[in-house]
Amino acid sequence: MDLNLSAADLAFRQEVQAFLAQALPADIRDKVRQGWPLQRDDYLRWQRILHARGWGGSTWPQAFGGTGWNAVQKYLFDEACAGAGAPRLPPFGIKMVAPVLMEFGSPAQQQRFLPKILAGEEWWCQGYSEPGAGSDLAAVKTSAVRQRDADGDYYLVNGQKTWTTLAQYADWIFCLVRTDKEVKPQRGISFLLIDMRTPGVTVRPIITADGAHEVNEVWFDQVRVPAQNLVGEENQGWTYAKFLLGHERTNIAGIGIAKRELARLKRLAEEQYRNGVSMLEDAQFAQRIAQVEIDLMALEITNLRVLSAEAQQRAPGPEASILKIKGTEIQQNITELMMLAAGPQAQAFQREAMDDAFTGYAATSGELRALGSNYLNMRKLSIYGGSNEIQKNIIAQMIIGL
Repeated sequence: MDLNLSAADLAFRQEVQAFLAQALPADIRDKVRQGWPLQRDDYLRWQRILHARGWGGSTWPQAFGGTGWNAVQKYLFDEACAGAGAPRLPPFGIKMVAPVLMEFGSPAQQQRFLPKILAGEEWWCQGYSEPGAGSDLAAVKTSAVRQRDADGDYYLVNGQKTWTTLAQYADWIFCLVRTDKEVKPQRGISFLLIDMRTPGVTVRPIITADGAHEVNEVWFDQVRVPAQNLVGEENQGWTYAKFLLGHERTNIAGIGIAKRELARLKRLAEEQYRNGVSMLEDAQFAQRIAQVEIDLMALEITNLRVLSAEAQQRAPGPEASILKIKGTEIQQNITELMMLAAGPQAQAFQREAMDDAFTGYAATSGELRALGSNYLNMRKLSIYGGSNEIQKNIIAQMIIGL
């Protein structure tokens, strides 16, 4: 692969950077750069700004209203957005359920859902994990029984999903449900789209260690779902789930975000002193930063290879697992090094205590106060999307043949 940018690529990057400088709201940018939490309206406002520019579906083909960009353009766009402080949009609609609908959905489903996802009019969440089915999704027990009455065919859904990210904001949830208990577990799963406003759907918050309400339990009690909301064929949901997870694991790598946070780490380390010496000049600390940077450069090359494969209409393979493992490890390492650089100033991670803590420190203290929260939040990266241990098993099976 030729990694040198063409004149057209350089012009495209300049176009994106100019747009970001003009269109990215300052309040959203500052939240991202300081590591402060974003709200539903922040995400939707940015999605609508992108959509108005024609860039709402940066990874989508033109046939569905996307940009039709090639792999290099997608990469340059993501990198420029991360560098400018644009928020990383929740992937559940744009980058997860949308590709499934494009590949396996009916024309009616595509016409109903894709335009609203693109325009930022509907928020999606993911209904995969259950208390007894996390990385082992074949063990899902949430049931969907097909029935019929005077109004037509429908599924009656009962069960529970957990660790459902931002479900408190969601209009719709895409779910793996058990539609056949008598066959091999992977063969009895279906992919269902459920309106979160349907009677019987209950969302209960899970407050994480950093004090945030980001994940939830979602309960289904006799939830009626029209049969037309089944994606593809009944009992073939495992195929669609694997297709989706390949895209999720690729997205989790977060190369552009890691680059931005690495630059932030270097700046913070340069500003923090121990015994009169900048942390950036401390030999041991500098060596750890250098190792993260080397790992990130290697991951970037792998990411470009995966993007190239996607441009050739090939779904991500075992490379997606490699991206997931190394991408999450790098992001976790960066947050750990930020904590070490900040020292005790990073301890006020509880959000309700942040405003009153460390008021005597320098102007950067507002940024430092969020480091503890971000460090704790990043611990989940190596678990969701299929734990890193599971990803190593996938690599062993698909590449080594074990």
